[in-house]
Amino acid sequence: MDALPPANELCRLDAAALATSYRKRDLSPVEVTKAALARAEAINPALNAFTFLDHEGALAAAKAAEARWRTGTPLSEVDGVPTTLKDIVWVQGWSVRYGSTTTDATPCREDAPAVRKLREAGCVFIGQTTTPEFGWKALTDSAAFGITRNPHDPSKTSGGSSGGAAVAALMQAGRLHLGSDGGGSIRVPASFCGIFGIKPSFGRVPAYPASSFGTVAHIGPMAASVADGLAMLKAMSGRDRRDWNQGAGQFPGLDTPPLSPKGLKIGYWRTPPSGALDEELGAVIDARIAALAGQGAEISPFTLPGGELLELFHDHWFSGAATRLAGVPEAKRAGIDPGFLEIAAQGARMSAVQLVRAQVRRADFGAAMDAALADYDFILSPGTAIPAFEAGAEVPAGSGLTRWTEWAGFSYPINLSQQPAAVVPCGRTKAGLPLAMQIIGARGDDGAVMALAAALEALFA
Repeated sequence: MDALPPANELCRLDAAALATSYRKRDLSPVEVTKAALARAEAINPALNAFTFLDHEGALAAAKAAEARWRTGTPLSEVDGVPTTLKDIVWVQGWSVRYGSTTTDATPCREDAPAVRKLREAGCVFIGQTTTPEFGWKALTDSAAFGITRNPHDPSKTSGGSSGGAAVAALMQAGRLHLGSDGGGSIRVPASFCGIFGIKPSFGRVPAYPASSFGTVAHIGPMAASVADGLAMLKAMSGRDRRDWNQGAGQFPGLDTPPLSPKGLKIGYWRTPPSGALDEELGAVIDARIAALAGQGAEISPFTLPGGELLELFHDHWFSGAATRLAGVPEAKRAGIDPGFLEIAAQGARMSAVQLVRAQVRRADFGAAMDAALADYDFILSPGTAIPAFEAGAEVPAGSGLTRWTEWAGFSYPINLSQQPAAVVPCGRTKAGLPLAMQIIGARGDDGAVMALAAALEALFA
């Protein structure tokens, strides 16, 4: 593939810079939106980040944002900022296909809660990003929309299931990007592509309809910078009564003073519960951890509590797949991803007793993680155990692995325990593939996680 040209200057401005320019009338949301749409069109043939671009809707929203900024009445600091939405959340007037040929193409009649909050903040929705079928794996490829490729090396995977969002963020086709994460689906592609992403504390960002994969599934922001991610998280967070799982409590605010590594008590989690840490990747993370210790952080080894976490996650994930498949008519199932059919079949064989037992074991693990994060300020780990590998494959060639979950061991445990977990780029392999560090905080402490992410972003730049 020929190298893609760099993004237009308008595409490179972050959300804060855009707000400043809009306020001063140096730029208009209309010209910025046109640049974002052009960038999306330019990258898509080679990388396949988008399933749909809404030129008409985006330009209408941009004109409305332009009018608000001209009268000094913006809806928020992200009013007029080009934004993408994963093909897994409802968007009024758009067909949401969940990466599948089996789904109904009828346009949605309402926004999902997070989408509505972003719309109410004035975000300009430019298009829909790719996902694997039903978001079932940490790769992005499907029979419906093809393979999404890694811009650093198009022969490699973007990761998933929010692979399209990660590619769009890296290539600056929009500034704010909605992803979802049920077992690493924000953090894996963010790590593989070299951008910021956060799986927030469960419930901070409302979701509706409820995911077939239950309460391991989170919605969160992905962006080229921590600052953009924070701006988006603020806009999409809050209560929505359609989300019963969210509960009625209030989360702490997201504005947290800047953090320094000095004096922080950090647990270093280096051994995943499944798979093995790549040697080159591990050496880079070790060096970054040593640098934090050199800046005054108190580092100690951390061992993940609980056993058989892969099996525990499979109990939740596979039963969720079975639930999702049950909603697909038999006549439409022939073209479904074979891997999804396999895990759904396993999930369908689970008994009610097995499922409830898994829920009890999950509660025990979550409580142990809460206790651990009462002793540490943060837990740090590699973002992934391996760098990006061949596009179109579920596992690296010759690895001996069979399922994506086996190499995603730094991701899925934190879906089980529901803490906020962010990834920040922290280096590259000798082959030029991005590597990331994961930051895990106590439930509700998303602001602190974001503050440390900003500090590490600056340190690792």
